[in-house]
Amino acid sequence: MLNMFEVNETNKMIEQERLDVRTITMGISLLDCCDSNLDAVNEKIYRKITTVAKDLVSVGKEIEKDFAIPIVNKRISVTPIALVGGSACKKTEDFVTIAKTLDRAAKEVGVNFIGGYSALVSKGMTTADELLIRSIPKALACTDRVCSSVNVGSTKAGINMDAVALMGKIVLETAEETKEIDSLGCAKLVVFCNAPDDNPFMAGAFHGVTEADVIINVGVSGPGVVKTAIESARGQNFEVLCETIKKTAFKITRVGQLVAQEASKRLNVPFGIIDLSLAPTPAIGDSVAEILEEIGLERVGAPGTTAALALLNDQVKKGGVMASSYVGGLSGAFIPVSEDQGMIDAVAMGALNLEKLEAMTCVCSVGLDMIAVPGDTPASTISGIIADESAIGMINQKTTAVRIIPVIGKSVGETVEFGGLLGYAPVMTVNKYSCEKFISRGGRIPAPIHSFKN
Repeated sequence: MLNMFEVNETNKMIEQERLDVRTITMGISLLDCCDSNLDAVNEKIYRKITTVAKDLVSVGKEIEKDFAIPIVNKRISVTPIALVGGSACKKTEDFVTIAKTLDRAAKEVGVNFIGGYSALVSKGMTTADELLIRSIPKALACTDRVCSSVNVGSTKAGINMDAVALMGKIVLETAEETKEIDSLGCAKLVVFCNAPDDNPFMAGAFHGVTEADVIINVGVSGPGVVKTAIESARGQNFEVLCETIKKTAFKITRVGQLVAQEASKRLNVPFGIIDLSLAPTPAIGDSVAEILEEIGLERVGAPGTTAALALLNDQVKKGGVMASSYVGGLSGAFIPVSEDQGMIDAVAMGALNLEKLEAMTCVCSVGLDMIAVPGDTPASTISGIIADESAIGMINQKTTAVRIIPVIGKSVGETVEFGGLLGYAPVMTVNKYSCEKFISRGGRIPAPIHSFKN
């Protein structure tokens, strides 16, 4: 039972500290849409999405109104399309038609994004997987709301280096296809290791094959709330700091739990998970970087940054799992550059570089996220960055990802504007030395020895 103090405290977090529910994401299985006829597949996909998700946006708005809790995005994730379209799609253009159908369905029901234009290739690629991957640049160039992801590795399977090599080229092709809008297509493409089946956050969301036919996943976010809370712990020891973060994460997660339960009940759809992630926005005061600086760093990137981030991530998760029985997805702290004003400032003044960001991904929620790099960066270098992140995920048994944007026509020192929640980013320096021979070896990096636990 909520008391008046808790109600007032929650109102303060929403009104003054930028607490929000970042997304309600409806996961929809499209396995029953498989067909050998491409037109039939597209028709089934469109009909199922527009039927099952027809009330998602209106219910989200009702919950916002009834509880005065901002819900920033309403989204859909679907079964990886490489699986759904495998029988019908014989060329890349066939998969592009499905991307267009997903986009049309997303616009019809009014969601912000639809994720699941995806392939899972951690151990090998089927013909359908490869066709979908090669279709990604065109698919993202001709759609507005479709998001794509490719899982290239896992702790159990190792890293598919053939897929890693291919994804370096695909990222560059996507940048080229969308160069008129500052290569924005790459902002809708994520390369994963250990991708979760229940992630509500874009661009990496897809509906795993182990999930129910339809589910509701909710992602909550509150960097501003956490920062305000730990201001009260200035000068205190780490024990006090950790307790403060845990208690705050608990309160944030309870708000998400309330929204998830209401959405589940009103839509008559099972509740999946709460993703407790500190996902920043470009707004002042809504920054993970500012939290780390409040913990005691002069600027993000200074010595101690990785330790501070590890502390933050762990305490957020400890507080969250006490507030909900079903915490999942990515859960932790996101460290995107373009979406976090504190990160942008740190890069601009030289405190934070790509190598330090990579070190931070060992302990954060995801990985190298929304990183703008020069448009002339070689495909093999992008593949090398993907391989490095995949290795971190594989060895540490955690999810890692790369969302990198080679901005065609721009070089180090320039700035690229993405707009909205995506913000803007300085183009960062990339190591100039080649890894071409390493990437071109092909094959698979084996799973680590500690993956054998049967």
